[in-house]
Amino acid sequence: MGMATGSGEGNLVADINVTPMVDVMLVLLIIFMIITPMLQSGVSVTLPQTKNPDIDPAINRETSAVVAIPNNNEVYLGKEKVRKEDLGERISTLLKDKPNNERVVYIKSTDTVSYGTVVDVVDHIRDAGFDRIGLVSKKEKEPGDTGGPSPAK
Repeated sequence: MGMATGSGEGNLVADINVTPMVDVMLVLLIIFMIITPMLQSGVSVTLPQTKNPDIDPAINRETSAVVAIPNNNEVYLGKEKVRKEDLGERISTLLKDKPNNERVVYIKSTDTVSYGTVVDVVDHIRDAGFDRIGLVSKKEKEPGDTGGPSPAK
């Protein structure tokens, strides 16, 4: 491969110019870095840890009814702050088009929230006619667990 000179011969250069591709990739990287934190649905709470939580993929759907209780004085439905008294009506509106077997309300609560506050929220949900209620938790790390795959037994 030789360098093209300005001698006027008009030969084509067969080298690929990767600079535009690198520019596009850097722009895409920046866009994804900005957008990814915005994709988190709902209010962030520190979930209590349990040894054997059941995994339900339906909780991550945009149409799921997820009630978050970050502290004793606030209740959120999705990302919107609501009063406990309005919670049943808002959940009914959100889940009106779902069949009965998919009408589940998930409750995420910080482990510092009092038991009475969670029970009060559950009462408001049950008063609205919803009996399928899931309490969300995360899996407790076992001693020596680094977060990687578990060794084969």
